[in-house]
Amino acid sequence: MSQDVTTTELLTVLAARELAGRRIVFAGHGLPTLAVSLAQLTCTPDIEIVYESGVTGAHPTDLPTSISDSMLVTGAEGVLTMPQVFGYMIQGQRIDVGFLGAAQIDRHGSLNSTMIGGSYQRPQHRLPGSGGAIEVMAHAREVFVVMRRHTPETLVEELDFVTSPAPDRRGPAGRGEATGRGVTRLITPLGILSKLDGELTLSSVNRGVEVDSVRAATGWPLAVSAGMEDTEPPTAEELHLLREVLDPRRIYLR
Repeated sequence: MSQDVTTTELLTVLAARELAGRRIVFAGHGLPTLAVSLAQLTCTPDIEIVYESGVTGAHPTDLPTSISDSMLVTGAEGVLTMPQVFGYMIQGQRIDVGFLGAAQIDRHGSLNSTMIGGSYQRPQHRLPGSGGAIEVMAHAREVFVVMRRHTPETLVEELDFVTSPAPDRRGPAGRGEATGRGVTRLITPLGILSKLDGELTLSSVNRGVEVDSVRAATGWPLAVSAGMEDTEPPTAEELHLLREVLDPRRIYLR
């Protein structure tokens, strides 16, 4: 990876490329919004974005500053209420890819966005919680997770708290039937992990990263795909689109 490519730029480009061939994407705030916008200009021009704010089929004239930016409404295919977004779109199995973030992820693709350390009553760090992540995990056809840190404390053997269990790891208390595949891609500064036989497996490493370094930074014995390859770094055109066309004001590319 070139020294002048930031972590945010790298993660955005890799996430955008993974959207090739997908149709309807549930995009959260921040990097997912930027990644979907880049995918529209490169590999997936017809992608349809569903925002948690209720806007569907947005055609913004500029990069939105948040998922509730008023510019998303103008020209959008529709604006739904929260019950419609979660009941009709997500639980209705109409989302091809859901973007999620988390503080921790385990080898099965379960996520923790609730707490770190201590007990639930007295955690060392209290986090925002689930939001709509449980529904997205259960019912999107697949889930992409983007994490800015790849360490044994973020990719862990056992989560400090299971906020969003992988569909095949839900306990007997889970209500309803999970219809999605769960996390199929984990994108980090070190590489991309893909779901294989129920476990996240290293499928590509970023330029300048050694496989042993990725294993040392992972909290479980990380398996390596037989077809593991080197990730293609961001191209000059992708960086130009990010820096000069999509986000010249550095809303996300800080």
